[in-house]
Amino acid sequence: MSLFEQIGFLFTSYDIPAAFWVNIQLSFWAAIGALVIGTVLGLMRVSPVPSLRWLGTSYVTLLRNTPLTVIMLFLVLGVWGQLKIELAPDFNTNFFLFAIVGLAIYHAAFVCEAVRSGINTVPLGQAEAARAIGLSFLPAARLVLLPQAVRGAVAPLGNVLIALIKNSTVAAAASVATETSSVMKTMIEFNGNMTVLIFMIFALGYVILVVPIGLLTTWGSRRLAVSR
Repeated sequence: MSLFEQIGFLFTSYDIPAAFWVNIQLSFWAAIGALVIGTVLGLMRVSPVPSLRWLGTSYVTLLRNTPLTVIMLFLVLGVWGQLKIELAPDFNTNFFLFAIVGLAIYHAAFVCEAVRSGINTVPLGQAEAARAIGLSFLPAARLVLLPQAVRGAVAPLGNVLIALIKNSTVAAAASVATETSSVMKTMIEFNGNMTVLIFMIFALGYVILVVPIGLLTTWGSRRLAVSR
């Protein structure tokens, strides 16, 4: 078969776009969860309360230095297998949600550091001015620090999102059988003579997903830095 015939055979025999769609959904929901958790952790890291700073630091140190695969296996084998905790009655949906949770709690540690780095770019006088007009820490963070911190955190957050999209392939460890790495494994298993072509198809797919995000966050970071 010619190259184009091989490509046509692979795309007609396997639903490759659907596999990428699963990873896109995993990345989308996990990104929202990681942003929420990471923002809270970032505020804890700069909080005036020592216990909150300690909790935030402990979370980041533990999760950032734990392999994502280990987290996924813990959720499936420990939380679901041993503790019998289910997130959904449907078998496939249950593991899909566990994969989202694993991706979110892991990348929240990196979001936390991105947010904290953004907060550190805000001049100290801004926080002092907020305290001078009677704002406590949370109102000052919400009204003064975070809106300005976002400008300095655009590029780091973009990098975290790119890493999350690529790491969504680890969902295979959480028994999500329809995402890209699982489909790629099946394709190679039954079409070993097309291994290089299969790899190139999936590599190109992730390039198409990731490169625009990198370009957009780089543009946004420069745009906001100029306007600042």
